[in-house]
Amino acid sequence: MGKTSKRRKSGFAARLVRRILLLGLLLYGAALLVLAALRWIDPPSTAVQAERRIESWVTKREYRKRYRFIPLERIAPNLQRAVLTAEDGRFYSHRGFDWVEVQNAIEDEIESGRTRGASTLTQQLVKNLLLTTWRSPVRKALEYPLVPPAELILGKRRILELYLNVVEWGPGVYGAEAAAQYHFGVPAARLTREQSARLAAILPAPLRRKPARMDRYAAQILGRMAQMGW
Repeated sequence: MGKTSKRRKSGFAARLVRRILLLGLLLYGAALLVLAALRWIDPPSTAVQAERRIESWVTKREYRKRYRFIPLERIAPNLQRAVLTAEDGRFYSHRGFDWVEVQNAIEDEIESGRTRGASTLTQQLVKNLLLTTWRSPVRKALEYPLVPPAELILGKRRILELYLNVVEWGPGVYGAEAAAQYHFGVPAARLTREQSARLAAILPAPLRRKPARMDRYAAQILGRMAQMGW
């Protein structure tokens, strides 16, 4: 009886592992199909937008979604450059992961004890489109395998266009056009350098930060832009 029971338990565990692996492969394949479609199709919504909607139901807070997808040509170069400067300075030289920035983040944590992010635009885009903002090893484990194919399938220009259109820029505010209208009352195409720097400055914490309060960080971004010839 003892050996039979052990064999049954072992067989059940093996079947469970196989089913979990199969489910993981199916989900991964579905995510790749979504990425392939997004090379040409503008997303009507994202996982993070769905997350915020669910949070509003749970907390019973008023929620108004502001989201309008526009071509990259209608987003001011000022904003494109400010975001790249603030969020991913080596965007055009890495292939999804910035290992230099990862090493810098590890060294900073060792020296100061403070943890900071080192995610690239591609990683943030994958999170926004397909995952959630909840920090956990599970989310990272799901995110990492999707980053290289996202780079390969979408390409840098489309990644930047998607990111600027779906990233969160305030409560219910998604994308450059909604952010420009909500915070400054102008279309994304007319954002100035300073306005762009202030919008880029709130990206690490868009639900807490306000562009009007980002004097110091916005000035740093403008300084780095000048150094890069922007």
